[in-house]
This record gives sequence, structure tokens and C-alpha cells, in this order.
Amino acid sequence: MAFRNDFLWGGATAANQIEGAWDVDGKGVSVSDMCTNGSLDHPKRITAVIEPGTLYPSHEAIDFYHHYEEDIALIAEMGFKVFRMSINWTRIFPTGMEEKPNEKGLAFYDKVFNCCRRHGIEPLVTISHYEMPYALVEKYNGWISRELIGLYEKYCHVIFERYQNKVKYWLTFNEINSGMLPTGNVHSLGTIQGFSGSFFGVKDDPKIRLQALHHQFIASAKVVKYAHEHYPQFLMGNMMCCIVTYPYTCAPADVIEAQHYSQFINWYCADVQCKGEYPFYAKRIWKECDLSMKFEPGDEEILKEGKVDFFTFSYYSSVCVGKDENAEQGSGNVFGGLKNPYLQVSDWGWSIDAEGLRYALCEIYDRYRIPVMIVENGLGANDAVEEDGSIHDPYRIEYMRKHIEQMKLAVEEDGVDLMGYTPWGCIDLVSLSTGEMAKRYGMIYVNKFDDGSGDLSRQRKDSFYWYKKVIETNGEDLRE
Repeated sequence: MAFRNDFLWGGATAANQIEGAWDVDGKGVSVSDMCTNGSLDHPKRITAVIEPGTLYPSHEAIDFYHHYEEDIALIAEMGFKVFRMSINWTRIFPTGMEEKPNEKGLAFYDKVFNCCRRHGIEPLVTISHYEMPYALVEKYNGWISRELIGLYEKYCHVIFERYQNKVKYWLTFNEINSGMLPTGNVHSLGTIQGFSGSFFGVKDDPKIRLQALHHQFIASAKVVKYAHEHYPQFLMGNMMCCIVTYPYTCAPADVIEAQHYSQFINWYCADVQCKGEYPFYAKRIWKECDLSMKFEPGDEEILKEGKVDFFTFSYYSSVCVGKDENAEQGSGNVFGGLKNPYLQVSDWGWSIDAEGLRYALCEIYDRYRIPVMIVENGLGANDAVEEDGSIHDPYRIEYMRKHIEQMKLAVEEDGVDLMGYTPWGCIDLVSLSTGEMAKRYGMIYVNKFDDGSGDLSRQRKDSFYWYKKVIETNGEDLRE
């Protein structure tokens, strides 16, 4: 078989996109709770205060908070070995600044992890997945303040101690390299103090972003070191958004442009977390941003001591970059880039590039030589419910099949140490980029719509049964 016997098949979610119950049992307000709904044509907004009469999708989401037993039973029926989920920081520390944690929040995740264990499912927990307390935006302007390092450490110490016998796999920050882009100000870095407006219109200062990102690196390294010292049974991972980058043409200028973009978006952050130091080209990036990076005494040693044990990443599509100002821009992808004429695109304009996944796996494993896991991959699409209640999604099955085929080649032909695969949105959830339900990723359909209506009932799609067979055969049977 291509995949090892203990291969971790599963699916991925995020607390802010599934839980709902935004103000229940002592939970505080997160950045995502301040984001309105949107669509491909009308960007979602973030507001500095909750606006009456405005729909904030995370407030109810798909109400996993009250449906977790049903949802975990469904993913167990598919045969999941692992369930990637996140803990909502504001359930544990509502403002991030409390001295003592919220016991009701801790108890909720006890129940979720216990339910996973009863079904033989291993939790893979993202510690911070785009849900930092909004109070930390208001007081500190997010991660630009080093104060957040200690607050994040406190949060981690509490959940490590509480769940030490229930969780083995931990990821420190979701898609930490999103902080390399302006949109990262909102969900990842929280450097949006007082801002109201479009998700894509936030005021941006690269100097602030990269300095704030440095503070996240220090926080991540410190908790990885702490976990290694106190909980040797833990495996600590990073999480990157991998954007495979092609030169638009074979012109040397385009090749250099693609190399620089990939260094910027992919390897700058990964090198820090996997190699324990900034890459040699970091100084070029800082110079381009007119940044004099501020290091505190001991920062370099902390980064060295806090290297991760395994590499995880999301992969959805690739981009082309080049110098031709007249080339057609790609659509739909928040990472920009030029249109690749060799690729088809999804309903939301994202390029579909399964071979790019093999390329990514080989690049990552060659660079870091630690086990690799794909923790997000999927197709956002419009799903229709037939009169008999069935949901046929052959496009999703085809997307997943092609990507799994490339995973096989990366393992069998190239020798990549691939430990697992958790496609994104195994159950329909609120889209991060657009704030809508219509952009469905799941193999489980949720009766919830963009106007906030829906009875929240769950329904198996055709892809549910297909993926069940894939897991049963350890990836050998990919037929529809």
C-alpha cells in the first residue's frame, strides 16, 4: 500500500467556523465574532462594535456546540482516524487577560475529546485558529504587543495540563504565514485596533505585520519548548498555507519573481518554525518593508529551542507570478497571482491544481525532513439538494481523488514521509474568506443558509460514502 498502516485519515474544522454559541457559558468575543457575512461579490466586513440587525455568521455557525455528539458520530461512521479541530481561546479566557480560566469552556472540550475517544478518533488540536480575543485587539492592537506572548503561554499551559491525556497532536497557530499578507492583520495578527470596514480594505503597514509575526514566532517556540519539557508524549506541529508558485513564463525575470514570492509566502515562516532561525533572505524582505526588526535578548535562542516536530499545511491551489503587467489576474484567490491558462477553476475562482500538491509535498519534505501532514485541502462549491434529499457532488469526489492520487505518487515515487490527510470542512461550515455558507466544502451537508435560516439538520453527501471507502481501503480504492 502507498500509505502506511497508521496513516491518519480524517477531516478538518475550526472552532470559529463551526461552534456557534458565541456568548454561551462564559465565552468571550473573538475577532471572528466581529466579522459579518459576505459573498464572492460582496466582501465580508469586520466591525469595531456589534451592529444591531447585522448577520455575524460565527454567532451560530452550524452550532457544533450543541451538535458535537451527532457530528462526531457521523465522522466516525466515515471511519475517521483523526479529527482536526481547534480550541476557541475565548472559551478558556474570555478576554485573554483573566487570571483564571473559564471552567465551563474547559468542560466543553473535555466532552468533545471524550466523545472522540469513545469513537476511536484522535484529536488534532489547533491552539489558535483565527479566534483571538477581541479584547486583545482593543487593548494591545493584537500581536504587535509582546504582552500577547505571555497571555498565549498562559492559555497553552492551562489546556496542556487539562488535556494532557486526551490530546497528543498540537498545532500552535493556523496558517501562521497569513501574517505575511494584508488580510492577516484581521484574523491572524489582530492588528486592527478601532478598524471597521471590508476584510480586504484594512489599513496595512508591513512593518507592523512582520514585527507582530515575530512575536507569534516567539510565542510558538516558547510553548513548543514548554511542551517538550513537561509533556514528552506531545507532538508539536506548525501549520502553513502552502501556495505553490510558478513563474508565468520561462523568462529569467519571472523565475526570480516566483522564487522570491515563494520565499516570502512559504519559506520565511516555515524556516523559523522548522529550522529555528530566520532565512538568509529575511534581511532583503525587511529592507523592502523598511523594517528594523526588534529582537529582545534571548529571542534567537528561543527560536532555536522551539522547533516543531512535524510539518502541517493547507493546500488549495497554486499561483503564477511574473513581470507582465498586461497578464490576466487570477480570480478568487486571496493570495493574488496571474491566471494559469493550464488550470481549471472552482465556482469561487480558485485554480484547481492537484499536481501542485505533489510538488508541495516534495518541496516541503526536501527542505525540512520531518513528517508531513496535509491538514486542509478541499473544494468550495455550490451543492444542490435533490427532491429525494440526496446530494450528488461528483466534482468534490473528483477533486479529492486527483489530490489523493498525487499524494500516492509523492509517497511511492518520491519517498515523502506523509503521516495524514484531513480535508477541509469535512462538514459544511462558514467560509473564512467570504463569510458565507453557500461555499460548501463538506462531505456532510448542513441545512444552514446565508440569510441565517435553516434547521441545522445534517445530511450525508455522495462524497461521504466515497471517502468512507477510501479510508476503509487505506487509499487504495479511489473509484466513485
